[in-house]
Amino acid sequence: MSAEFIKLYEENPEIDKIERIVRVLKSGGVIIYPTDTVYGVGCDFGNAKAVQRVCQIKNTKPESLSFICYDLSEIAEYTRGLSTPIFKVMKKALPGPFTFILNASNSVPKVLNAKKKTVGIRVPNNNIPRDIVRSLGNPIITTSIHDEDEILEYSTDPELIFEKYKNLVDIVIDGGYGANVASTVVDCSNDDFEVIREGLGDINEFL
Repeated sequence: MSAEFIKLYEENPEIDKIERIVRVLKSGGVIIYPTDTVYGVGCDFGNAKAVQRVCQIKNTKPESLSFICYDLSEIAEYTRGLSTPIFKVMKKALPGPFTFILNASNSVPKVLNAKKKTVGIRVPNNNIPRDIVRSLGNPIITTSIHDEDEILEYSTDPELIFEKYKNLVDIVIDGGYGANVASTVVDCSNDDFEVIREGLGDINEFL
């Protein structure tokens, strides 16, 4: 069965459509959605079968996946040992185009954390995924949609994304054209700010 193609506007995502997406996630569905950087594919972070579907689509392992939180208070639930200096920088930088690698708490599902003690967390500056997370009540998985194009590293056109993935996922959200630069990944697990992937965000602006 082909995926649903749902149009949402970042400024004011329609509640009934958000609720429809959340119902699909709760039933084990996989969705493609916009962020403040590139489009992502993901699911309810606690659904092991859905996580495996995401891994198959992306050809990756569960421990490489990050997840999207609604805000900093939600981040605190899934991390441990978050120092005051790290928290202050994150408070200034988020929502924004960063993935922070943090020490994982026991609240992180084991399917995501079997082989390592850290977790990547995002709070994107985009109301669509954040409203989904808020309505769902817990984080969603996020991993980037890549493109085989020789010039564009990431797929940016939601209609083309739909054509490519419509038989692999349950919903593709059209939130407008995505960026072609991923988030900046910052490892804070050792109580420092180590940039391990340069992306759209500049963490030095917040240090």
